[in-house]
Amino acid sequence: MRDGRSLVPALHRIVRLHLQLLEVYPAPWRRIEIRAEATFWALHVAIQNAMGWTDSHLHDFELPNVDSGEPVWIGMPDLDDEDREILVDFDERLDSWIHSEGERLFYNYDYGDGWRHELVVEAVQPAAPRIRYPRCLAGERACPPEDVGGPAGYESLLEALRDPEHPEHDEYRLWVGGSFDPERFDVAQVRFEDPARRLREVYDFA
Repeated sequence: MRDGRSLVPALHRIVRLHLQLLEVYPAPWRRIEIRAEATFWALHVAIQNAMGWTDSHLHDFELPNVDSGEPVWIGMPDLDDEDREILVDFDERLDSWIHSEGERLFYNYDYGDGWRHELVVEAVQPAAPRIRYPRCLAGERACPPEDVGGPAGYESLLEALRDPEHPEHDEYRLWVGGSFDPERFDVAQVRFEDPARRLREVYDFA
């Protein structure tokens, strides 16, 4: 995915991505656009905001490496991870790795619950005038609640909420705050945070 070229400067290009949560059926998905010169940290924040996650856990991006066959990892620096090299996401720009329609990568969030998202590049194209990026164009279905236990735990939650006679119905309903609609998503409600400010909050940069 690296070392591609474009006649349009990165500052004036955007990447359109189709983002889908895997192992959840029917799958929550979003379509987002972000500037090509943005970092993977900025993409992480945009995914969190578009999906509805709360950025309470570790994350990484997994990119194919056609030369070695081994994935390239981009994410939060982890000095305790001796099994893989992780490139720091706030140092890596999207346009260094993403160049054309059809490319695919993965976004992993919360290693305990194991939420895995597939990102498919739908377009790399000139930015539209007077448009603020990132932006969410479309999507369907709610993001699962945090700490629900991954895809299997989420299915158990939905099963209990659907059945008033389920022994855990009342407990789960209280846990989600009274109600939860897995089909609910309103693109107009998506708000994107400033990734620079979020970075300072997470890493306590001066």
